[in-house]
Amino acid sequence: MMSDKVNALSFFFGNITREEAEKYLRQGGMGDGLYLLRQSRNYLGGYALSVACGSQCYHYTIERELNDTYAIAGGQSHRDPVDVINYHSQMSDGLVCLLKKPYNRPRGVEPKVGPFEDLKEQLIREYVKQTWNLQGAALEQAIISQWPQLEKLIATTAHEKMPWFHGKITREDSEPRLLDPPRTNGKFLIRQRDNSGSYALCLLDGKSVMHYRIDRDKPGKLCIPDGKKFDTLWQLVEHYSYKPDGLLGVLTVPCQRPDGEGVAFQNIGRPPVPRNHPGQGATGGILSRIKSYSFPKPGNKKFMAGFLSKTTDNLNPYATRVENTKNKEAMPMDTAVYESPYADPDELRTATIDRTQLMLEDGELGSGNFGTVLKGIYKMRKSEKQVAVKILKNDDNNLAVRDEMLREANVMQQLDNPYIVRMIGICEAENLMLVMELADLGPLNKYLQKNRQISVRNITELVHQVSMGMKYLEEHNFVHRDLAARNVLLVTQHYAKISDFGLSKALTEEENYYKAKGHGKWPVKWYAPECMNYFKFSCKSDVWSFGVLMWEAYSLGLKPYKGMKGNEVIQIIESGQRMEAPLNCPLEMYELMKKCWTYKADERPGFSVVEPRLRDYYYDISQ
Repeated sequence: MMSDKVNALSFFFGNITREEAEKYLRQGGMGDGLYLLRQSRNYLGGYALSVACGSQCYHYTIERELNDTYAIAGGQSHRDPVDVINYHSQMSDGLVCLLKKPYNRPRGVEPKVGPFEDLKEQLIREYVKQTWNLQGAALEQAIISQWPQLEKLIATTAHEKMPWFHGKITREDSEPRLLDPPRTNGKFLIRQRDNSGSYALCLLDGKSVMHYRIDRDKPGKLCIPDGKKFDTLWQLVEHYSYKPDGLLGVLTVPCQRPDGEGVAFQNIGRPPVPRNHPGQGATGGILSRIKSYSFPKPGNKKFMAGFLSKTTDNLNPYATRVENTKNKEAMPMDTAVYESPYADPDELRTATIDRTQLMLEDGELGSGNFGTVLKGIYKMRKSEKQVAVKILKNDDNNLAVRDEMLREANVMQQLDNPYIVRMIGICEAENLMLVMELADLGPLNKYLQKNRQISVRNITELVHQVSMGMKYLEEHNFVHRDLAARNVLLVTQHYAKISDFGLSKALTEEENYYKAKGHGKWPVKWYAPECMNYFKFSCKSDVWSFGVLMWEAYSLGLKPYKGMKGNEVIQIIESGQRMEAPLNCPLEMYELMKKCWTYKADERPGFSVVEPRLRDYYYDISQ
């Protein structure tokens, strides 16, 4: 992750002020080209470079750009802040001098982090719980899978939960609140002036209250007239808490909101702001951005108590759900198939479905040797659910297929994970029918072939979700045996589910692999060496298949080992060769594929290793 990469730098000081940076550089001797890196305190996801030259200190903001690169304003774009520094070690290119020597943190000094870093997970957890009414494993999976999007949402709206944010009140209403005891110079609140993104900072000075307008400019930055610009109200409050910078004094004590006037999470996203504002639009995450926040006067118990105090907010999860679904990148939790169909025991009392409750629609979703898949509607006790119905052909020769479908149903009924197609039930009527969750965008490989403009971030998001589903299978000792892009179905462009469990096996606790009796109709190009050589299948062989699935995804749905026959593929693998990286595939992802294609199963990583690596990369590029 970018934050980890930067945090590991010996010359990165974290969330320190400009004055603190200058103090460190003076300690280092102020030699020309002496420099350190710190977190930007006004640009989300940005950094600041502090440089000594000619006995003076100069400060340059390294902004994160729209195309996920970093640059000093007006300078060349680079992949990350480290590349920016390496470049300016060779070329001044607008800097006052070359970067010559880093000033490393003194022994025992770690990068400074504001208290908000410790609170963000709590905020995200609270938001997900209340918005989607999730709990248990589904809650944890939502947080892990959608962390970048959730983190960005919280970072740009968390001021609504702060004690100093009083919502849309008038100037006249704000003054009595500040004049109520205790009357402390620097006591403050922020109120919302209108619906166009304008606020006011109200500050107590002696017996009078000063009002400073906070406007939002066209790029979406917040600032007091002629003042420093910020991405969020958090950063504005932080800045003016350590220096007045044009105000009558620094911000000291937050004016607490009256009981019952908290701002509900359902208002997230309002007031409307320009489309290109960092807090709006793309749902990418900001793993390192939160680290630029801290509460004014770190350690002040009043701030912490005020923030964590209970409010009487009346949260309306349904209102938020409706608002979120308007977003073209609605989260998986917004869909009807994220929450487990087994969540309400009154709805699914039995795995057997009455034919009268099942209505089939025209038009095939898919077909195979077994028969067809149709879209349907299952009329439940309290609601109706859109479903996919796998229908077996009426054929005397189909006994083996029938047995296979029933085995698949048996496996699926044991699995309950948001990133795995869940089994609703079995209906035995004019045909044997398996009723499953609907993922009507179809197979991943076909979707990618038709939507070649899809971003690397989006592909990584989907692949990561597959790894989460496979990690779940690994933890529950299930082997899929047919993992491929054709067997990953999309609910939305941002939500993938693993399907087709016809070959799956549950392993016993005593054994960590399954021994097949012989070759069947096997997807050789997705199979690990031990599957072909020894008929042994395990979670580690699923990891090999996952590497092939990754290759399919980043190649936008191409067929692996195109034009080759099964025995040729086996010869290539045995010789130590592996598929080349797909065009434009990120190096980190190709390296992970090759790890998945480690020849010896016991040296191959499990999904407990693969999933976190994918997660880190996804969080990084989603900033």
